[in-house]
Amino acid sequence: MLHSALINVMVKAARRAGRSLKRDLGEVEHLQVSLKGPANFVTAADKRAEEMLYTDLSKARPGYGFIGEEGGTREGADKSHTWIVDPLDGTTNFLHGIPQFAISIGLQREGVIIAGLIYNPANDDLYIAERGKGAFLNDQRIRVAGRRQLNECVIACGLPHIGRGDHELSREEMTGIQEKVAGLRRFGAASLDMAFIAAGRLDGYWERNLAPWDMAAGTIIVREAGGVVTGIAGDDDALKTGHVVCGNEYVHGELLKILKPLGK
Repeated sequence: MLHSALINVMVKAARRAGRSLKRDLGEVEHLQVSLKGPANFVTAADKRAEEMLYTDLSKARPGYGFIGEEGGTREGADKSHTWIVDPLDGTTNFLHGIPQFAISIGLQREGVIIAGLIYNPANDDLYIAERGKGAFLNDQRIRVAGRRQLNECVIACGLPHIGRGDHELSREEMTGIQEKVAGLRRFGAASLDMAFIAAGRLDGYWERNLAPWDMAAGTIIVREAGGVVTGIAGDDDALKTGHVVCGNEYVHGELLKILKPLGK
């Protein structure tokens, strides 16, 4: 499959950083047996991957701004374009040797996400989308699932953990949704949850308190696969609020009916 020059740049950068993370994952699995554990090693792996991505993307597109989870905002001469990057989404999974993590790269032009890539080095799944050109998994066109009955749907969510999020609200949301759906899942990597929505593997997904780099690539990939992405208010921008709901048009609407009243 022929990709645009832009997508080629993103794929090349992601695959190089991905090779580094895959090697590091093997090392993490060895470190699990030690009492100290691999936490410091994983932090170093995360930062190393981000620097590789920054180097490659900056070389290919000089002047573009760069927002990364580790390094924060780096201004560029070109004020209209910004890379929004998570070098290792699913850090806790990675820390435990669970192969559900991803590199996420979104490109924003004048405030609009125009291209996205999500790459899991552990299984080599590569999701890409460019505005107006559809969404793809490993070069095969993907579409959101078509289910229109919540009781047939599998829904993914986030779960707040110690020191993070509103635990009581999370329990209320889960209670409201779990009695209406075929299954709830918590995979631990927001970008891959959104990628799974785009590929029809999941029917819906919601989570609160995310960062832009968790969602930037997923937002365009879901939309180009025919899905709907908003904040939990329904008419807001998830990248600005940090709260996201997505799925096909029907599932998205049904989830909002449950979630909106609880969040007030």
